[in-house]
Parts: sequence; C-alpha cells; structure tokens
Amino acid sequence: MATFVLVPGFWLGAWAWEDVTRELRAAGHDVHPVTLPGLADRVDEATPEVDVETHIADLVRLVEGDDLREVVLVGHSGANVPVTALGDRIPERIARVVYVDAGPMPAGASVLDSNPPEVQDAWRKSVASDGDGWRLPLPDFGPEDLAGLDDGQLARMRAMSTPQPFGTLTQPLRRPDVLPDVPRSVIATTFTPEDVRAMVDSGDPKYAVMAGVDVHHLPTGHWPMFSRPTDLAALLADLAT
Repeated sequence: MATFVLVPGFWLGAWAWEDVTRELRAAGHDVHPVTLPGLADRVDEATPEVDVETHIADLVRLVEGDDLREVVLVGHSGANVPVTALGDRIPERIARVVYVDAGPMPAGASVLDSNPPEVQDAWRKSVASDGDGWRLPLPDFGPEDLAGLDDGQLARMRAMSTPQPFGTLTQPLRRPDVLPDVPRSVIATTFTPEDVRAMVDSGDPKYAVMAGVDVHHLPTGHWPMFSRPTDLAALLADLAT
C-alpha cells in the first residue's frame, strides 16, 4: 500500500480531501491530508510573511518529522509550487509527485505571473480592497472551473474557504540547476493531454518542464476532489502502483 500526502490548492485546507481520503484509506493506503499555514484550521497562523518558503518548510517538517518514505505527493492547483519544491529538496523520500489540474513550475516563476495580465490585475485589486493588502479572498470562477459541482458543494467550498496569503502567489519558486529524477504525473481536469503536448511543442520555455510528464485525463471542473472524488482516488491509487 502507498503513502499519500495530499496538499490542497489555494483557499482550501485538509477538509477538501475528505472524500478522497476516505476512499484511499478504505483501500488500505496511509493518507495524510494537509492544511498549510495560514489557511482553514490553521488560519490563526496567517500573517503577511507567509509565503512559498513557509509552505515548503511546513511540508518538509511533515514528511521528515513523521519519517514518511516513498511518498506519493499530490498537489492540487496552486499547491503545484510547494510540491514541486518538495520533490526537488527531499527527492529521496518522494516516490512520485502528482499534480491535480496543474503542472510543475519552472524556476523563477510565481503563481501570479503565470496567470494572464487581467487575472493578475483582478487579484491585486481584490487583495488591496478586501484583503488588507496581503490576503486574496476566494474569487469568482467561470462555469468551466465549476463544472461538476452541485449547489451544496459550491456553497460549502465558499463557506469553508479562507483568504490565501498573497506571498504564496508572488514569491518565485527556487529550483536547483540539476533537477532530481522524481517521477511526475498530471491529472488534467480542465485541460487535456493534447493541450499539454501543444504547450510543450510550442517551444515556450515556461512549458519545457512539462516535457516527459505523465498526463492523465479526468474530465470535470477544477475541483475533482469534490466533483469526482471516487474517480480521483482510484486514479491516484493506480499512479501509486
């Protein structure tokens, strides 16, 4: 059986993985759903100083402190940054990094600057007007992102989300010059394997890190842990074998 560490995307906590955790544990796996500092049940740790390195250090402490090995490290959406770094920094403990509707980030990139200019502007305005200058409230999302969510799931997500410390979006990712050979997989939900191939073939340097990544398609919205938890758990279990 595998050891999973499940890292939620922005605005979420370990609670977001409840259904997936239940499925994986029922199959006999060791599962560690994570809440990162400053969010959900750890919202009292939120400060303007919380950034990418804060979240990376917290994950390192979890894995090393609990002496976890052969970890299948799963990062949803914006968690792509700290899970990428963890695979770089303690590769001897990581069996595979799995990105859920996301992918590995190149060195020097931040989540903010990887988004279109109009999204960057909207987020900065939201932080300034509603986030005390350092927190990003849960934005509105389009129908493609919300596909598969019923009204109850959407209401719960909105009620339980907490503002994201903005430093986790603005701090660039540090990566070594020589990357360790850690297997990496993508579970694409709002894009397709064909989209990934087109990104890599475009020659854009920011997509070069996607070359050689194992891509799987689970068509739904951006939050498959809510919309298709059983299927997501099954796919994660398959990737762990």
